[in-house]
Amino acid sequence: MKLFKITKTLVILQLFIALVALFSCKQQKSEVEAPKVSFHELEWIDLSYAFDSTTLYWPNNPDGFQHRVDAEGVTDLGYYYSSYTILTPEHGGTHLDAPIHFYEKGETVDELPLAKLTGEAVVIDVSAKALADRDYLIDSVAVLDWEAKHGKIPEQAMVLFHTGYGKFYPDREAYFGTAKTGADAIPELHFPGIQPETAEWLAKSRNIKAVGLDTPSLDYGQSKDFAAHQRLMENQIPGFENVANLDQLPATGIYVVALPMKIKGGSGGPLRIVAAVME
Repeated sequence: MKLFKITKTLVILQLFIALVALFSCKQQKSEVEAPKVSFHELEWIDLSYAFDSTTLYWPNNPDGFQHRVDAEGVTDLGYYYSSYTILTPEHGGTHLDAPIHFYEKGETVDELPLAKLTGEAVVIDVSAKALADRDYLIDSVAVLDWEAKHGKIPEQAMVLFHTGYGKFYPDREAYFGTAKTGADAIPELHFPGIQPETAEWLAKSRNIKAVGLDTPSLDYGQSKDFAAHQRLMENQIPGFENVANLDQLPATGIYVVALPMKIKGGSGGPLRIVAAVME
């Protein structure tokens, strides 16, 4: 009986030591993982261009952005009042491409879950090659080189490609590669985009949930079949185009909120996209 009591005491003592050790480890882990900044101290970067008369649309799009005055000024009762009508194609300026844009069974703008439009993001800088070659195609080597420095792209992250072409917006000629508009402009489009094989690799091997870049299209200017769009959108991955200020973001440690106008049945829409710098 005495031996049993001693053994029981030892077991309780060992259990107490284990609990103390566990609590200590959790406390240390919590201290290590504590955010460097509080929610109120986050630095927010606006990644959206304003919609106005300078907003760029695809060259053969017959309409641009219109902001019509319906009422503006002091009323008969003495208070100020203003109201406007906006007219805009879905695809232009900083905007979202919903999967249905290039995939018959794709999600429409209003069907996209918020989880696909918010979350952790990485920025892959390909500007050195892109600015040296207007027809540059972002390949998997560029992504793997980035991962060698920063680690593997996290599951279900957004990937933003910084090509450097944002510095040309809204200069049509510098941004698109031609000042022409209409059907005649299409053969003369020259700007970087994502290689179709890379788009599919990102979808299948890296399981990303959205992709964006600072050019007019996910595909490069000379694309005829928009294959990068097809590869991404058949995997229900939305795209962000004409993204602004990517040069202001670090490679990692950012959280993105990308909320488009909620157009029922829409293939795309004007996008307000912002990023919080977490580190």
